[in-house]
Amino acid sequence: MAIQHHADLSSLNTFGIAAKADRLARFDTVDGLRDLLSTPEVSGAPLLILGGGSNILFTQDFQGTVLLNEMPGIAVVQEDADHVWVKAGAGVIWHEFVLQCVAQGWGGVENLSLIPGKVGAAPMQNIGAYGVEIKDTFSSLEALDRGTGEVITFNREACAFGYRESYFKRAGKDRFVILSVTFRLSKKPVLNTSYGNIQQELDRMGIDVPTIKDVSKAVIAIRRSKLPDPAVLGNAGSFFKNPVVPQALADRIHLEHPDLVSYPAGPGMVKLAAGWLIERAGLKGLDRGTHAVHDRQALVLVNRGGATGKEVFELSAHVLRTVEQRFGVELEREVNIL
Repeated sequence: MAIQHHADLSSLNTFGIAAKADRLARFDTVDGLRDLLSTPEVSGAPLLILGGGSNILFTQDFQGTVLLNEMPGIAVVQEDADHVWVKAGAGVIWHEFVLQCVAQGWGGVENLSLIPGKVGAAPMQNIGAYGVEIKDTFSSLEALDRGTGEVITFNREACAFGYRESYFKRAGKDRFVILSVTFRLSKKPVLNTSYGNIQQELDRMGIDVPTIKDVSKAVIAIRRSKLPDPAVLGNAGSFFKNPVVPQALADRIHLEHPDLVSYPAGPGMVKLAAGWLIERAGLKGLDRGTHAVHDRQALVLVNRGGATGKEVFELSAHVLRTVEQRFGVELEREVNIL
């Protein structure tokens, strides 16, 4: 239960932003977490549970304790003729979990290949890509109540999943630490290749009858072609959510821009592609020296080296203001700001 003081966080966030925490510790067991939470210097100060650091922007040092979630393990806990229930520790790297499922022929998460971060963040964010969200395969999760030390099981309904939202980002924020997540995966996968460029990539690969391995490879190829590697160029993936707007507003934008990218989002509502809005607002590739809007994917803000979190945040504010002025659409940040 070693606690590091005045800890450097620059290698623990994918933006590579220089920031420090008063204290830093790691846990890989429930008892270890309970011990840390009961330590006086930890219990009496602000607390941040950190996974892969892939969805966070530090705009200042953290005046408190950062706990790194390293809960391990991937195991089958139940199965029947059609499905398998797989439990993964919250500290497992998400892409490694996906690859193991794909290798076993368990379908449902292949479209979520190469998303950075760890398993514990997946239900918190209800991560999604290429027509698939975590809620589609989610079965349950275990989380520790920071106040009582009790481990509680949450089913899908209790998680209150929404678009990049869950109970753990709203009513349950800062109350629970996710320990493990159980997914219900298919032994007889039904492929989802209609979203984005998956089918085109499969065609390019010369694959007529794809498997989940093929879909995973296609998604990886697409993501690598569009998104920068955090190990090379600091970023947190998509910085902005796709906005959901009234049909009337979408129709007005469409009159001026027939190539508007949009999707149905329920009665009277339409989901717009935030990347399209940012690009059409003239911001794709906007370069501010140490930081920029990525030149291949306008949803992504990047740290080109030496940027501060405040500078990246101000760039995101500029994007929000410009898109609202140009289209009357309010974008929302997907990345957590500290």
